Amino acid sequence: VRFELRHRWAGWDDGRLSFATPDGPRKVAADATVLALGGASWPRLGSDGGWVSILAAQGVTIAPLRPANCGFSVAWSDIFRDRFEGQPLKGIALSFGERIVRGEAVVTRDGIEGGAVYALSAEMREALARTGEAILHVALRPDLATADLISRMSAPRGKQSFSNLLRKALHLSPVAIGLLQETAKAQGLALASLPPDRIAALINGVSIRLTGTTGLARAISSAGGVARSEVDAEFMLRRRPGVFVAGEMLDWEAPTGGYLLQASFATGAAAGQGVLTWLRGAGQAD
Repeated sequence: VRFELRHRWAGWDDGRLSFATPDGPRKVAADATVLALGGASWPRLGSDGGWVSILAAQGVTIAPLRPANCGFSVAWSDIFRDRFEGQPLKGIALSFGERIVRGEAVVTRDGIEGGAVYALSAEMREALARTGEAILHVALRPDLATADLISRMSAPRGKQSFSNLLRKALHLSPVAIGLLQETAKAQGLALASLPPDRIAALINGVSIRLTGTTGLARAISSAGGVARSEVDAEFMLRRRPGVFVAGEMLDWEAPTGGYLLQASFATGAAAGQGVLTWLRGAGQAD
């Protein structure tokens, strides 16, 4: 193995691989090539999707690259944003459509992100593309039944504040209470004056209006890429014999970063086996 650093692939020139390097253009003849150039979600590290135009010029069908495992924009109030930016929401359940995901999320200055959000990101992204908005539902105490919530909220408050009641009786964190108040305010409701049953419904029925994704450059990974129909069973491009594609360049979408790594490694191994098969067929490998 020989590593050639600071080389940027620029396509083909007279059948040879063409690279831009600090020392000028360089051309390399290769019996087989594996392209593993990533998606477009890490442009600062070189994964900027620059290969898309090169392969598209060769007639390769490429699904548009889109953010995956990404955060989403929310129009928080200034008060909520300034106080709770960077705070985690723990032990919650997020739902969108018929899917429910347990886990954690983090309030950001411009929205919300985190593992549970990423797990629902594909569905929410597509809904945003269709209608321009999506509603994410949050259960702040998913392990408590509505009747239990009502019972706890019906207990005498004494001299304690409403926020203290939520904190002590329901073990809600300050950011969870803030999110509850943010939701009530958006609906024109005075949370502290609501009856226990309405408060209970809100606690496990917080609605967050998403207005967009946080962008491809900030996403954990990207969806889209080289269409499955463009590669054969060995991951070789049908339009460029001897050229194989692996990882995020392919049109698939991983539900989490762990699955992303696993599938990238697996398609890389499969493409490597494809290279051996190809070279054997050409009489260049034993």
